[in-house]
Amino acid sequence: MKAHHLNIFFIFVFGALGGLLFGFDTGIISGASSLIESDFSLNIEQTGFITSSVLIGSSIGALSVGSLSDKFGRKKLLILASVLFLIGSGLSMSAVGFVSMVIARIILGFAVGSASALTPAYLAELADAPHRGSLGSMFQLMITLGILLAYVSNLGFLGHNLLGLRDWRWMLGSALIPALILFIGSIVLPESPRYLVEKGRIDEARSVLHYLREKTNEDPDKELADIKKVSNQPKGGFKELFTFARPAVIVAIGLMLLQQLVGINSVIYFLPQVFIKGFGFQAGNAIWISVGIGVVNFLCTVLAYNIMDKFNRRTILLFGSIVMSVSIGILSVLNFTLSIKQAAIPTMILIAIYIFGFAVSWGPICWLMIGEIFPLNIRGVGTSIGSAANWIANFIVSQFFLVLLATFHYNVGGPFAIFTFFAILSIFFVIYLVPETRGKSLEQIEMDMRRKPLPKKN
Repeated sequence: MKAHHLNIFFIFVFGALGGLLFGFDTGIISGASSLIESDFSLNIEQTGFITSSVLIGSSIGALSVGSLSDKFGRKKLLILASVLFLIGSGLSMSAVGFVSMVIARIILGFAVGSASALTPAYLAELADAPHRGSLGSMFQLMITLGILLAYVSNLGFLGHNLLGLRDWRWMLGSALIPALILFIGSIVLPESPRYLVEKGRIDEARSVLHYLREKTNEDPDKELADIKKVSNQPKGGFKELFTFARPAVIVAIGLMLLQQLVGINSVIYFLPQVFIKGFGFQAGNAIWISVGIGVVNFLCTVLAYNIMDKFNRRTILLFGSIVMSVSIGILSVLNFTLSIKQAAIPTMILIAIYIFGFAVSWGPICWLMIGEIFPLNIRGVGTSIGSAANWIANFIVSQFFLVLLATFHYNVGGPFAIFTFFAILSIFFVIYLVPETRGKSLEQIEMDMRRKPLPKKN
């Protein structure tokens, strides 16, 4: 399909909209869960399962979509994901009890997981090498915007039972708007030129590449020749994951596990409860703190978008790891040595610094790199594996954070000491295992891997 009627910027915005829904649907439940709990007379375990059921669906969706996208194309699967977002959001809004809500959230999970596996590969395959960092980081930018919009939606609808519908139904139903935009956008988006070459549709690939590179210094014909050269490599499928692509699998899984094990989603999902249970804040004030952290998260990701192509990926990852390690390490010490009253404000400031460290580095770069490091003929499967690792770690952190908090008698220093360990571990992981990909075409990255069994160290 030709994309001549679409502005380049909007191609990438539409392409990254799956990230906005990813953030919105994982963030919206933080404000709605207590209302659903009282409305449906649920116990704590049931409420927790409603929150985490989306993560179960996400893991399954992420794992299953990769091989399908390699077979049917990124575009068709994005359309399918948008339909699942529409169905899941509609069913969430109209749920009548625990079972129907869980079913709706699992369907949403399929959509979120699919989007998380599809979008990084799609954006990486559309972008030119010099701008792939910033354009690829749009996915994480959209995730943080989605989380922020979810918090704003929660505040906006709270206490407003419009047209006889409870406020939480409007909160969950508001996801229908971005889902509809994604559906329309995914219909008019071009197919990935890499996928088109892989399927022998060379003329279509040439047309898309010429349009995408029209205002860049890149030579689309040379790029097409490189893609064809890589496409002619022997097809190994899953076998390649355990041979020359094994370093990419290790890097993808490691990046995605550590991205979650440093504790980011414990902050995104549970920050109000941290300040309510850990510091005795009023619920309203605690929600406003989470909105403030959401703003910091979004603005720092905007900063990341602007610097992503100016510094090496490894340098930014190391910077983020050090900032996170120092900030939450100090947070842990303060919460074990100061009184609750004395530790409250420093904890807020240190969490904001921690969010800054994460949002400019591990937030966007992990999603960017899993779209870069896998060879063309298994890129969909590879990004699926990385994305699924992210959702599994997300599920573990989400399930056990409140348990950890209770184990440490609601002293937040305990869980954050564990997150500090993983933040320190992330420094060594980057130094010894993560390759540098900035400024290289996807084909260069792949050919480097084919020539060398282990990633290069800088």
